[in-house]
Amino acid sequence: MEINPIRQLWHTPTELFKPYYGEAIARYLVENYKLTLFPYSDLIIYEMGAGNGTMMSNVLDHIRDTEPDVYQRTKYRVIEISESLAKIQREKAAAGGHSEKIVIVNKSIFDWDTYVSDPCFFLALEVLDNFAHDVIRYDPQTEQPLQGIVLIDAAGDFTEFYTPKLDPTAERYLRIRQKVARPGHNHPLKGPKLIRRLKDQLIPFSENLTIPEYIPTKMLGFFDILREHFPAHRLVVSDFHALPDAVKGINAPVVQTRYNRTSIPVTTPFVRTLHTTPQISVEMRLMKI
Repeated sequence: MEINPIRQLWHTPTELFKPYYGEAIARYLVENYKLTLFPYSDLIIYEMGAGNGTMMSNVLDHIRDTEPDVYQRTKYRVIEISESLAKIQREKAAAGGHSEKIVIVNKSIFDWDTYVSDPCFFLALEVLDNFAHDVIRYDPQTEQPLQGIVLIDAAGDFTEFYTPKLDPTAERYLRIRQKVARPGHNHPLKGPKLIRRLKDQLIPFSENLTIPEYIPTKMLGFFDILREHFPAHRLVVSDFHALPDAVKGINAPVVQTRYNRTSIPVTTPFVRTLHTTPQISVEMRLMKI
């Protein structure tokens, strides 16, 4: 069988540890449902960005095989922005005999406009890292944040530019974090200001800004959607703690090209997709600058 060299590769726990990862999630959902909602409400599960439907299938298989009474009251809703993946998910639902339990909503979560008053569980597994981030650097002396912008010239080349004028979402995130972040969290300004000043004076040609920090501004919009449209939700989140080969910075993205189904990391987020060779594509994660 010929292997498509640009076919999507999935390196998530859902795929690497199937079906056990999905079964563990299913057990958690069922136990909490039986403790707090059964028999007064149905078990309603929303999953955002379900990939090729593995988690969906593993969860429903496990509930059907171990909790038939709960399965009768289970409803599974997938919110999927990709039309091609939504098609794969529908096919997998039919193959697994779960078609009557599953509804695929082919739209972005950020376009969601339906009010869901019923209690539900909302799965966001390995998706927060893929939300757009903004890049911030700080003046090491004044500690003023500056937001990154990319300028593109007539030749298509990228130039990085920083401005002290923050957009409202980035400003809101920094304001919230200042109030709720735990002491000692990883941050470019972590450590005594005196040390930063001495370093600036002793090291010739040192940069006048800190290393970049990528802040999860799009995640705020996701939380707003949950608050406004899913008031009775219970959020189940799982994501990567760290990824190898990230570009320079705190919470920085992994930027990769892919050649013959092999991922090749690069050292800068400023990468254009290469169209000249059909076997090469570019994946940019955790960034919006």
